[in-house]
Amino acid sequence: MRTSPTLVAIDQLRPACALQISDALRRLLSLVESLDTDAEPPSSTSEEILVDAEVDGFRYLLVRMPQPGSCKVRLSPREHEIVRMVAKGHPNKVIADVLNISMWTVCTHLRRIFAKLGVGSRAAMVAQLLENGTLPQNHNRPSNPR
Repeated sequence: MRTSPTLVAIDQLRPACALQISDALRRLLSLVESLDTDAEPPSSTSEEILVDAEVDGFRYLLVRMPQPGSCKVRLSPREHEIVRMVAKGHPNKVIADVLNISMWTVCTHLRRIFAKLGVGSRAAMVAQLLENGTLPQNHNRPSNPR
C-alpha cells in the first residue's frame, strides 16, 4: 500500500541537519542548472519541478517554489469591497446589507477570496493582504470621523 508523500520544510529540521541538506540541495541545483542550459527562465509565479527521480522505490521531487508574496492575487472590485469591510470587522449580514447583495453571495465571494489567497479564515485573509500590500495599513480608520 502506497502512502501519501511526506513534505518537510528545511526550517523544521534540526539546524545541523538543515545545513547539510541545504548544502546538498545547492550542489544539486548547480548541477541541474548547468545541465539544462537551453531551458527558458523559470516563472516567478509558478512552481517548477527541477528533479523527479525514483530511488530505492521512493519518488523524490525537487520543486522550486515561488517567493512568498511574489505573486500578486487579483481581486475583483467587489472582492476588494468585501475585504475592506471584513478588515473593518463587519459581519457578513452587514456587508450584505451595505452592498445590497444576499448573505449567500457574500459567503461565495469570501470562499473565492480564501481560495485565491490559500487561507482558511477572515483573520488570515486580512493578515495576508496587509502583508502583500494589497490592503492599505489604514483600513481600520472610521470612514467619517467625528
